[in-house]
Amino acid sequence: MIGARFRERAGVRPGYWFRPKKFGLGAVPVTWQGWAATMLFGGAAGLIVHAGLHRGRIWFVLLVPLVAALLWLLANKTDGEWRVFNWGGDA
Repeated sequence: MIGARFRERAGVRPGYWFRPKKFGLGAVPVTWQGWAATMLFGGAAGLIVHAGLHRGRIWFVLLVPLVAALLWLLANKTDGEWRVFNWGGDA
């Protein structure tokens, strides 16, 4: 299966969608589920900001739970520690 090949190449165990970035802070999607979640987050955030631009700060109230949901997903679906700054080692 193609997904398994990408996961093996990225060095991610089954069940995980992201791996820690090699340089810097954060995580990188390595499976189609990770890419879909990232694109869904970007699209939803863009729609919230666009719809709320002229309605005061309602976009901020809607965006905070969306970001919290993404951070929860990253914490649970990243194979390794994504909250530390990596300098290019074995991440």
